[in-house]
This record gives sequence, structure tokens and C-alpha cells, in this order.
Amino acid sequence: MDDVEIEDVDENGNVLAAEGGQPPNNWSLFLAAGDALSPYGCYLLAALAALLASLVYLAARRRRRGGRASPLSGEDAEAEAAARRREALEASRQRMQLEQDAVAAVFREKQQKAQEEKRRQKIQDWDNVRLGNTLRGGRLPRSDDQDAANAAIRAKTADKKPLRRSEYNPLSGEGGGGSCSWRPGRRGPTSGG
Repeated sequence: MDDVEIEDVDENGNVLAAEGGQPPNNWSLFLAAGDALSPYGCYLLAALAALLASLVYLAARRRRRGGRASPLSGEDAEAEAAARRREALEASRQRMQLEQDAVAAVFREKQQKAQEEKRRQKIQDWDNVRLGNTLRGGRLPRSDDQDAANAAIRAKTADKKPLRRSEYNPLSGEGGGGSCSWRPGRRGPTSGG
């Protein structure tokens, strides 16, 4: 005997699910969707390829930007980048100004120490002169000692004889230099051929 299945059918001939029965299987839904989409399959395939290519492009762009996507438009992003550059420049200027202020403070301190040392040296020199010493701590020569020193200097200079006569000038051609004399050449172009 053949096994016969009895199915409930509606007015249009469609099979109804029996109570407690199974709904139509997934393969039948897949085949029904395939039949509906088959005339448009090449268009769907092209659309999926374009979607995949755009996703790959956007992922590469995101990696190049450092992993962060900018929700701003082009002008807004440029304005924000310019603002960040200005802030970085201002921070750099402030840092350099602080360094320069520190250098200037050290320089002012050295200048003050040098002026204080100079003032102290002037006071010491004045005290030395007032006590009869030289400016840097030695004794000032007495007038007798000074006359003797001047006489010794004059005697040394009188003993020396001049190396040349005062009227002798080898470039002038005068003053007893002999028969040789130098004269400058003619100005102008050279002649010859």
C-alpha cells in the first residue's frame, strides 16, 4: 500500500500548514527569493562589488589619518587644523619666552655682580690713593725717586742712534739712495702685438 498524505488546501490551491505541523522549509524560501531576484542578479552583483570597494577605500583612508575619522566637513577640518597649529605655535612661543626670560635673569644677575665688583674696586682704589699708595696697592713714587726715574729714561734714549736718516725714503728716489731709482710705469694699455 502506498502511503498517502492528506494536506489541507485553501481555495487557491495553496497548502495550509496543519496544526502542529511544520512551516515550509528554508530551502523553499531561498528558492522563492532566487526566482524573484534572478532577473536583477547582475545588477545586485555590481552593487555589492561597489559597496565592497568603497568600504576598502574608506578603511585605508581611516588608517592614513591615524585611525580617527573626522566627522567634520573639509572647511571645518581645515579651520580646526589651523586652530591647532596656532595653539601649538603659541605654546612654542611661550616656552621660548620663558627660556629667554631665564637667560635674561642670569645675565642681569651677572651684570649686577660685575657692577658691584667695579664699585668695590673704585672704593678700594680711592682708599689706596688717599693713603698714599698706587691705585692697585703699591706705593706712589716720591718726587726724588720720580726725577731719578725720568733721568734714567732720558739717558737710555740718548744713547741710541737712529737706524736711518730721516730724509731717506727708498720709494721717492730722492735722498742719496744712489743712481737707482724707482719710477711708476705708464698708465694705459700695453702696446705690442
